[in-house]
Amino acid sequence: MELRQLEAFAATLSTGSVTGAARLLDRSQPAISRSIQELEAQIGYALFTRSGPRVTPTTQGFLLYQDVERALGSLRQIRTRADEIARGDGAPMRLAATFAMSSGLVPLALKRVADRHGAGHTQLRSMPAEQVVHAVLTGTAQIGVSSLPLEHRGLCVNWIGQSRCVVALAEHDPLAALEVVPLAALGGRPLVTLSNPYRLRRRLDAAMVRIGKDVSARGPGGLIETNSSINAMSAVRAGLGVSVLEPVTAYGAPMQGVAVRPLDTEIPYFFGVITPQASPLEEPVAALAEALADAAAALLPAFVRHDASAHASLLQSIYDGEVAAEPESPQ
Repeated sequence: MELRQLEAFAATLSTGSVTGAARLLDRSQPAISRSIQELEAQIGYALFTRSGPRVTPTTQGFLLYQDVERALGSLRQIRTRADEIARGDGAPMRLAATFAMSSGLVPLALKRVADRHGAGHTQLRSMPAEQVVHAVLTGTAQIGVSSLPLEHRGLCVNWIGQSRCVVALAEHDPLAALEVVPLAALGGRPLVTLSNPYRLRRRLDAAMVRIGKDVSARGPGGLIETNSSINAMSAVRAGLGVSVLEPVTAYGAPMQGVAVRPLDTEIPYFFGVITPQASPLEEPVAALAEALADAAAALLPAFVRHDASAHASLLQSIYDGEVAAEPESPQ
C-alpha cells in the first residue's frame, strides 16, 4: 500500500465524493480514482459503491477506514514532531482521557501546569474508557485519566479519586429548588442515563432499583441512553428527563439551563490516573498527574484521594455495589 492510496481513500470517504477528495488533496479526479482502484485491487474487495459522482463506503470500507485514519494520524504526528525537532522544541505531552475527564477536569489541570511550569505542547485525545487503557498500554499516550476499573496488567495507577454522583435537572424543574434532592423523588421521572454497563451505569441502576425504578423496564417515563455526560446534560436542558451523572462533567463543564444538585444517597464515582508500568515517570508526566489531583480536589465536593494500593478494595466495592471503605486521605 502506498501513502497516496490511503490518503485518497480516506479523503473520499470523508467528503463523500471523488471530486471532494480531489479538491481536498489538490489532485486530479482521475488520480484519486486510480489510487482507490489500485488499493481495491491490492486488498481484494471494493471500498465504495459508485453512483455517478457520489460514492458510498462499503461495510469493509468503513472497517478499514478506522485503521487507515489512525495510521494517517500517526503520520501527521511524525511530521509535526519532525518540524518540532528541527526547531529544537521538546516532545509533546500525549494525554488520553474519557469524555468526562477531557471536558471537565483535564483543562483545569493543564491550566495549573501552565501557571506553574509554563505552557507546553499537549496532545489531548478523548475516547471511551477502554480505549484510554489501550492507548496507555500501547504507548500512544504517556498518561491517561479514566473511570475505574483499571486493573489491567502493564498499567501503573498513580492515584484514585472518589466523589459522589449528582443529579442534573432542567433549571425550571421544581426539584431544582432543593439544596439536596432525594433519590426517591426521581422514581417516576423520565430518565437520561449512561449506557456503558461495566462502569458507572451498574451503580446507577442498582441505586434506582433500590427506590423501585427498574431502568431497563423503561415504562411510561421514557429512557434515553448515551455514552456522554455532555449529551445527557443537553437532553436534560431540552426537557427530556432528569439524569444521575458523574460529578466531573456536571461541575467541570456546567451547562446553562441545567441545575446540578447533590443527592441524599451516595452513589460513588471512582476514577484514576494511569501511566505505563514499563516506562519511568518523567517529571512533566508526574507534574500533570499531581495537577489532576489538585484540580479534582478543588472542583469536586467531598473529593477523596486514594492511594493506588486501595485499588483492589475499591474494585470490590464497585462489583458489590457498596459504598467504598473508609478513605485514606481526604482532600
